[in-house]
Amino acid sequence: MTAPDYRDTIFALSSGPPPSGVAVIRISGPDVRFALETMTGAAPDARRAVLANICDRSGKIIDRGLIIYFPGPHSFTGEDCAEFQIHGGMAVISSMLAALSALPGLRSAEPGEFSRRAFDNGKMDLTAVEGLADLIAAETEAQRKMALEQSTGSLLEIYRRWRNELIRIRAMIEADFDFSDEEDVPGSVVQSIWTNVSALRDEIGRHLEDARAGEIIRSGYRVAIVGAPNAGKSSLLNALTKRDVAIVSDEAGTTRDVLEVRLDLNGYSVILFDTAGIREGAGAVEEEGIRRAKATAASADLVLELREPGAEKQLVDIEPDRHLLVASKSDLGNGGAAYGYDCEVSVRTDHGLDALINLLAVRVSSSTASTSPLLPNRQRHREYLQRCLYALDEALIYLETPLEMRAELLRNAGDMIGRLTGAIDTEDLLDVIFSEFCIGK
Repeated sequence: MTAPDYRDTIFALSSGPPPSGVAVIRISGPDVRFALETMTGAAPDARRAVLANICDRSGKIIDRGLIIYFPGPHSFTGEDCAEFQIHGGMAVISSMLAALSALPGLRSAEPGEFSRRAFDNGKMDLTAVEGLADLIAAETEAQRKMALEQSTGSLLEIYRRWRNELIRIRAMIEADFDFSDEEDVPGSVVQSIWTNVSALRDEIGRHLEDARAGEIIRSGYRVAIVGAPNAGKSSLLNALTKRDVAIVSDEAGTTRDVLEVRLDLNGYSVILFDTAGIREGAGAVEEEGIRRAKATAASADLVLELREPGAEKQLVDIEPDRHLLVASKSDLGNGGAAYGYDCEVSVRTDHGLDALINLLAVRVSSSTASTSPLLPNRQRHREYLQRCLYALDEALIYLETPLEMRAELLRNAGDMIGRLTGAIDTEDLLDVIFSEFCIGK
């Protein structure tokens, strides 16, 4: 996506795909009033819904609907905006978009262009933009809550305070450089500021520690189901999701690839992965499935290893805090609890399924526990925060480093915070972020 051309007025369908009861078409740019006057006869009063006939340039009525006008800068994008709320049939929407396209100065919006204009006009920062995208995509209650906090600028307030504090500290250092001989600038001020830098570094460090919890809430808690062929992995997946998503067969090696299913567990997104049975002597195709199974287990937040009666060998090398040993087919009398299993289940009788779900819920809850509702939740956030901490650590540790160099490290730390919010940005970064939006947002 290229930088927006603000000489254009953009439009797009902002509601869901037709047919629907109501469709919302949004326009933004310098020719919004012209479009309203041409298609409805007049621009309505600001932020007041008006029922009107909507016509094309020839005067032919397209539909009768509600019109709302949002003059800039008091609008989503900061420009003049308007919404047409029309009937949501395909023919009505197509005629409306064609009529807008026929007006001079108007064109279809690119993906994310409305939000891009809002950012460029200072209506949102990058963290709020990302929060808005996450709010649209939210599937669970935890995702909705986190995205809503972020979209309203809560993260911006934290990051802006940190950056302003670093700017203030650097200003004090500069004052010491330039006015060290003046009576009203005490020479001890530079020595005292490092206590403030250390406190700020600890606060940012605690925030970064919550990054994994934020990423899990946003992207999902990954659970790999592994075991030998016919251990009951696919049956367990079907039982947990309460639908037939995986093929169940007595034939060994039925599952060759990794099957992914999402589950809403107490408001958190859990991703279950059904994997190929792990065994020796498999053929070439099955061996590739086993390799993928082990790779999935290695990257998962939790591994459920299923063992049927008589099986004792652990098939994957996983740290204990990421491993749950589950005895399958408990209806056959395998005595799982006696052998130190975390849980025993039977998909045939539903025995132990609730206990297993409770174990999963406890693991998800502990992985997303945080003392703050405001969590960094993207790899981009983690990277810039880590680079900020690195610069602060360098400035704090190397006391013999010239003060000018330590001040430069503080500037670098502040720049990393600025990149988080978009106060300091690169065009490539903006292109990536806004291209993730749907057209009309």
